[in-house]
Amino acid sequence: MKKTDRSDLVRQALDGLTMEDLLRLELREAILGIGFRAVELLLEEERTAACGPRYRHASDREASRYGYAAGELILGGRRASVRRPRARTKDGREVSLPSWEHFSSTDPLDERAVEQMVVGVTTRKYDRSLEGLPESVKARGTSKSAVSRRFVAKSQRKLEEWSQRSLADLPLAVIMIDGIHFADNVVLMALGIDDGGNKHVLGLQEGATENTATCSDLLTSLVERGVPTDRPLLFVIDGAKALSKAIRHTFGDRALVQRCQVHKKRNITERLPQGLRREVGRKISDAYNCGDAERAKRQLKALAKEFEESHPSAAASILEGLDETLTITSLGLPKALERSLSTTNAIENLNGTFRSISRNVKRWRGGKMILRWVTTAADEASANFRRIKGHTGMPKLMEALSQHARDLDSTALAA
Repeated sequence: MKKTDRSDLVRQALDGLTMEDLLRLELREAILGIGFRAVELLLEEERTAACGPRYRHASDREASRYGYAAGELILGGRRASVRRPRARTKDGREVSLPSWEHFSSTDPLDERAVEQMVVGVTTRKYDRSLEGLPESVKARGTSKSAVSRRFVAKSQRKLEEWSQRSLADLPLAVIMIDGIHFADNVVLMALGIDDGGNKHVLGLQEGATENTATCSDLLTSLVERGVPTDRPLLFVIDGAKALSKAIRHTFGDRALVQRCQVHKKRNITERLPQGLRREVGRKISDAYNCGDAERAKRQLKALAKEFEESHPSAAASILEGLDETLTITSLGLPKALERSLSTTNAIENLNGTFRSISRNVKRWRGGKMILRWVTTAADEASANFRRIKGHTGMPKLMEALSQHARDLDSTALAA
């Protein structure tokens, strides 16, 4: 039997409808009605190809019509009921209709559920966010529980994909690590920057606090998935001592650690009276921006001495990890790149995406739920990643890392 052209199917679907009938309908309702009718005609055409024309005797018939079965196809974010024509072979096997197999195998419902959550639609209002269907079409799959199940399933698959994908082929130069805090949980996020300045979300690790065990678990996962330990990398971290310790333990002396200067400045000024914070903050910024690590160190040590008696906790905070706050300054990088790599702001931007996407969540039910939402936010943010500011200076960083490796090798040989 000659296959009907698509345009013929549309003409047949329009058959019987007058222009007056069409004008009474909304455009959307008219298009959907015509589309449903065209699908019915296409399926019936395929059944006729398998069984032969209706009511006509054929001795060589391989299959016979077998009525209709209730079926569902995905339409506009829900499951729409459709009558599926059936046919069986002489030995009782179901005949597969190619168009039905194609339409029913395409299931974008999980993606649609995630997309609606990302743009801020709650599960309760999911049905209202969809385009309406003609009253004659029965549909399901838009309840709060159904949408929630689809979101959980899709985000869990994405979490598993991210946690297992190989990192061996990424030419990483920098790894930034920072935490997203909840009431009783923290999720550590590792963001990689390659030698071209491109950003990549590398991994997530949930824990009770930013302790050494949680940090070590994250770093071990990265190494197992291909992050090298035999060449130098720059780590930019939020300032947690446990994280710095875990990096040294996993990557050794080849790791250069830069503590976030924004976090450090905040930690210092929070230990001072309100009236001193602005002036001290300015002095700290001036030191960090002077472009000379030794000069910056002298300025910060002098500032610590100034508060040694009056505010000893602030003075101790200035001196704690001082060298690690100036690692980036000592590398002699272009100013724009130095600014980008002196803080964990790149991850803070990811945190902003997460807070926006999860704003409708009223109650967190454990770490697994948190990880699914953070993964969803990271996936959404990744689609809009841009290269870091100052990326044209990345060759300078790569050379500085190579020089660090040569210095380590020379020291080892001398010993």
